[in-house]
Amino acid sequence: MWRDHYERWLAYPELEPSLRKDMEDKTEHELEEMFHSSLGFGTGGMRGILGAGTNRLNVYTIRKANDGLARYLVKNYRKSELIRGVCIAYDNRKMSKEFAIESAKVLGYYGIKSYLFDDLRPTPELSFAVRHLKAIAGIVITASHNPPNYNGYKIYDDSGCQYTPFYADQIVSMVEEVTDLFSVPVLEESELKLLGLLEYIGKEIDDAYVALVKTVLLHPTLEKKLKVVFTPLHGTSRVLGARLLEECGFTFFPVMSQFNQDSSFSTVKSPNPESPAAFEEAIKVGNIHQADLLIATDPDADRLGIAIKQESGYLLLSGNQTGAILIDYLLKQRRVLQTLPKRGVVFNTIVTSDLGAKIAREFGYDVISTLTGFKFIGEQAKLIEKSDVEFLFGYEESYGYVVKDFVRDKDSLQAMMLAVDAANYYLVTEGKTLVDKLHDIYKEYGYYLEALHSIDLFGIEGAKRINRIVEWFRNHPVRFIAGNKVDIIEDYETGKRLQNRSIKMLTLPRSNVIKTILENGDWFVLRPSGTEPKLKLYVGVTGQTLEEAQERLHSLSKAILAMVEPIA
Repeated sequence: MWRDHYERWLAYPELEPSLRKDMEDKTEHELEEMFHSSLGFGTGGMRGILGAGTNRLNVYTIRKANDGLARYLVKNYRKSELIRGVCIAYDNRKMSKEFAIESAKVLGYYGIKSYLFDDLRPTPELSFAVRHLKAIAGIVITASHNPPNYNGYKIYDDSGCQYTPFYADQIVSMVEEVTDLFSVPVLEESELKLLGLLEYIGKEIDDAYVALVKTVLLHPTLEKKLKVVFTPLHGTSRVLGARLLEECGFTFFPVMSQFNQDSSFSTVKSPNPESPAAFEEAIKVGNIHQADLLIATDPDADRLGIAIKQESGYLLLSGNQTGAILIDYLLKQRRVLQTLPKRGVVFNTIVTSDLGAKIAREFGYDVISTLTGFKFIGEQAKLIEKSDVEFLFGYEESYGYVVKDFVRDKDSLQAMMLAVDAANYYLVTEGKTLVDKLHDIYKEYGYYLEALHSIDLFGIEGAKRINRIVEWFRNHPVRFIAGNKVDIIEDYETGKRLQNRSIKMLTLPRSNVIKTILENGDWFVLRPSGTEPKLKLYVGVTGQTLEEAQERLHSLSKAILAMVEPIA
């Protein structure tokens, strides 16, 4: 089957020359990888390696995706509403700008107007822009923190939230109806402008977005003693991130080597703020200026990583630790400022630490856990927007946070401003760092530690092994592990929650995820990544002391990995 697709591409006379060249000198196995399937949608939209083939991201697969989206919009919106348009943003990756324009060209053919940003912009600003302009949808061309040879395509509904499965599945079915990649109709850019179907946007949206991001500061007039190092990792936060820090009066030092739009990410091993390697250049700048706090955002600026100055060097906080600190700061300071609502909700995911939830519940607020993927938190925000329940905070362990729901996706710039506000407040009023405050939280609530083990499994065989591993755990439920009995098994694919031989049905959407909870409260989750070729293993434990928690985390992680390894 894959060879038929390959032969058709090879025979297409108008094939992009760079893509034709990409098919040259490839082995049989490489060609099969390129053509064995169509690039699909995962938890973060559609991501793939750039290049020729149905299983690669290129001008033809981008057109195909947009054709499906356009026909979905035409079906679900009146003709008079299509002029509300679709907002389109893009990051610094190879082909991002070209794919953004191709998106507008396909939408325009169907009479749908595009609002295209005039330069690269953060993903959260796109989410904001959809609602600000009252558009019917949004598109971001980005592969987030994936390697340089990747790009991607994310789509948003009219609330600025990524399409949830019920709607995404309808769009995907329309995408799959496109059988001839080379015949997707387009209008050229000149035609779009002539017909009023393409409008470039920029400064007005920036100003409106920045004004709202500033409102997350709880102590905007407090003396600014904090010294910050900021790196956008060559990505989209470079302009607005620097602007926010400067206009809010913080002393910051940019990592200038990472402020250029380098699509190869040549100064960093991985443009992912979850990785300590992403902070290597920031640490050098931090040491020069004796900075208190290092901040890194990923290329599309939806994830935030922070590192805190210690006597031994800079300590990178995990996403769970940062989330707990921000929730604790937000709730305690809003209580002092008397701005806490009577009713409010904190949102997290089923793989997020329980620490933030415990803090929120201590304040009397509800906590709602969703599946992994910020679209589910955005969906929940939409459900409460017209109620008397306030959206307090949303986050996931993978360094994604949103403080105020004028953005319906994770927002590193909101999180950055709340983090520097908190760090400055504790420095000025208590002489403490965020690490000091983290230990205060541990002493108050218990020592919650987590680990993420990512098992990289590439290609067709890798995907098959990922499925075999998850299916093995599904068909062989763990009853006893690391010296502890299992209490609960939640299988989100079957929708069943097993406890003491009783079965309850889960209310969340179906997903290929299995969560196992031990009698002592520790837990682990198996989840195939929706954006990368890897199996993710999440582990969470609690201890009365740091040493106890560390030992439990090590023991449970070791036991699970030992079970996974033999499954070929």
